[in-house]
Amino acid sequence: MQCRRPAPTRAAMLVMLVACGPTPSLSCAADPADTPASDDDFALQGEYTGESTVNGEKMKIGIQVIAQGKGKFAAVAYPGGLPGAGWTPPNKLKGSGVRAGTGADARVTLEGVDWGGVARKGEVRKGEVVALADDGSVTARFSRVERTSPTLGQKPPAGAVVICDGSGPVDETKTFDKGARFTADGLLMEGATVTQPFGDATWHIEFRTPYQSDRSGQGRGNSGVYVNGGYEVQVLDSFGLEGRDNECGGIYGNGPPAVNMCLPPLIWQTYDIDFTAPRFTDGRKVANARITVRHNGVVIHDDRELRGMTAGHQAKQEEPTGKLHLQNHNEPVRFRNIWVLPKP
Repeated sequence: MQCRRPAPTRAAMLVMLVACGPTPSLSCAADPADTPASDDDFALQGEYTGESTVNGEKMKIGIQVIAQGKGKFAAVAYPGGLPGAGWTPPNKLKGSGVRAGTGADARVTLEGVDWGGVARKGEVRKGEVVALADDGSVTARFSRVERTSPTLGQKPPAGAVVICDGSGPVDETKTFDKGARFTADGLLMEGATVTQPFGDATWHIEFRTPYQSDRSGQGRGNSGVYVNGGYEVQVLDSFGLEGRDNECGGIYGNGPPAVNMCLPPLIWQTYDIDFTAPRFTDGRKVANARITVRHNGVVIHDDRELRGMTAGHQAKQEEPTGKLHLQNHNEPVRFRNIWVLPKP
């Protein structure tokens, strides 16, 4: 399910590109994030899993390889498996490397120190990472994996309000405030606000961060999901990072995600959010908002109390209801398949 209108004809596409939108309240635009990257760095970035012998025992290990632009890479190895799939914090190996060669001959030689203080070497090749002994022989192999969220494409349950459903019966000119924008292929762009306010509810939101290997920190695939217009669950390309409160899944000033579940850029990800609005008596707040967040199916915030609105909030003040807002940070983050199930 995508935020998609019926596929236009070639002639209609030309009209859309010139007119930029069939209605005054929704617009479309050419999408700089639409075409998957094909450079040599992108082909090597990703997740890998396999087994290695550690202290005489076989151990499953997950590896994340992160492109940092111009042939530079970082890598993180997790004993037990990838985040959310076997790894138990905090032990991990951090390494770095530089690509040599192009195409099928592209390689990245990695060096790092593991959780026991032992220096390790490895090499990233297309489709695998290998661990190397001092003499250059291969001691372990780790195959590339492509993880997807178990809730990706999840259909709305009975009673849900569909905000964005593609070419179905929903009129998106009514579900979003004026100014919402769509790409030519129907994906919702950053900077959109849902028209209808909601209070206690469960939200399903799918998003995709762009491939921006030459950027870092808050300049890399930055957006945010503001529940009730006041409480941001950060969206960021935080693949392979520490998992802080200003990274993907973090809630500024309230807490970091329990685990960094961010997948590589250009892979669709999910937030499933259970939100309880703040409570008021005679206009005075008597209970803070609370939130549970599942990122790609893994609980990263479990009934977390929200002490107040986060930075950049759209609402003027905390209220029992508010509008979902998808932040515009001037970076091409994309959204699709958004629905909400209000609580009785």
